[in-house]
Amino acid sequence: MGLFSKAGFGVFAIIAALFNLSGQALAQDADAGEKSFRVYCGYCHHPPRFDSNGIGPNLKGVVGRRAASYPNFNYSSALTSAGLTWNEATLDAWLARPQAVVSGTKMAFTGIRNAAERANIIAFLKNNP
Repeated sequence: MGLFSKAGFGVFAIIAALFNLSGQALAQDADAGEKSFRVYCGYCHHPPRFDSNGIGPNLKGVVGRRAASYPNFNYSSALTSAGLTWNEATLDAWLARPQAVVSGTKMAFTGIRNAAERANIIAFLKNNP
C-alpha cells in the first residue's frame, strides 16, 4: 500500500498542500518585493506609484498589460512585435532571463535567479495597478 494507500495518500496530500501554501505565502510578500524591486529594477524603472518613465518604461499597472504599450517610451522592435501580455508567468520568465523571452530586447539585464525574489517582485507589481 505505502504512500498511496488511503491513509498514505492523505499524508501525501497534506504535505503537498503545505508546500503549496508555503509557496503561495512567499509569492504574496509584496513588501519584500518592493525591496527587491528597488535592488534589481529601481535603477531603470521608476516605482509604479509614479506616472513617468525612467531609463525603462513605467511599470504601474504592468500586470495584465500588453508588452510595449506604456505611452511615451521607445521600445525595441523585438518587444513591440513579440505579442506578449504581462501576466505572472510571462513576468516570471522575463525576470529570470529577459533575452530568453524576447531575443533582441533593449533591456540590458541578465535576470534574477532566485524564484522567490521574482515572485515577490511580481506580488509588488500586482499590488500597484
